[in-house]
Amino acid sequence: MSTIFAILHVATAVFIVGPMAILPMTAMRSLRAGQAGQVRTLAKSTTVFTLLSLIPFLVGFGLMGMYKIPFDRTWVWLSIVLYLVAFVIALVLVVPAMRRAAALLEGSESTAPSGYGMIAGGSGVVSLLLLAVVVLMAWKP
Repeated sequence: MSTIFAILHVATAVFIVGPMAILPMTAMRSLRAGQAGQVRTLAKSTTVFTLLSLIPFLVGFGLMGMYKIPFDRTWVWLSIVLYLVAFVIALVLVVPAMRRAAALLEGSESTAPSGYGMIAGGSGVVSLLLLAVVVLMAWKP
């Protein structure tokens, strides 16, 4: 059963957390192209994938129980903290910036990317935090 949980943990991390990190970068391209509807759709998709990213997070706790891995291990608590910070940044900073950018783009004749820096910076930090979690999961210092 632990093998099934490990496969589920890795597969959901790849197929859910991956898009969570990549979709805002796609939105930046749509923002530059002046595609407000596409930016709005990508904001919704980013929200959904960010919320779904709780699945590998929770499955990870199941694995910890199965393998009797304590919370006091540095790689465990640090990966939990880094993931939660990435989760909050994605939902509180990146997604609202994408929504505002889409609304501003709809309301103007200009195709100048508004809010581009906030989306780029926030999604970049989220991606780096998630990369750090992957490193901790593999390295286990």
